[in-house]
Formats: sequence, structure tokens, C-alpha cells
Amino acid sequence: MLGDISQSDHIYRACGHTDMRKAIDGLAAIVQQNFKQYPFSNSLFLFCGRKANRLKALYWEGDGFVLL
Repeated sequence: MLGDISQSDHIYRACGHTDMRKAIDGLAAIVQQNFKQYPFSNSLFLFCGRKANRLKALYWEGDGFVLL
């Protein structure tokens, strides 16, 4: 199912703020560099904006990324 994040094994949250203009490639690079994780794993990665009123979530669904 598209965007079914309930099947994720782990949930990682980025500390601090993230530039909300970043797309899938930029967020996947943050996952690799900051989290030292494989972005293609069955994990959900959460990013928060500067004002803490917006979230972005990155999830690998097997055949592509879902950006929520």
C-alpha cells in the first residue's frame, strides 16, 4: 500500500531543524551522513522544520521512496 508506514521496523527522528526545501535525494543524504543508516532499509526517518510546525517523513517502500 502506498505510504503504509506502519510496517516500518524502526523510526528515526532528526534532532534540530532540517531545511524543508530538501527533497528525497537531500533527505536520503542526511540519513546516510548524519544517521549513519542505510536509507533503503525498512525504517521511517522524520525531519522537523525550523519552526517545529512541519514534519517530513522519508520511507523506502521497496520500489521507491515515499515522502510524506
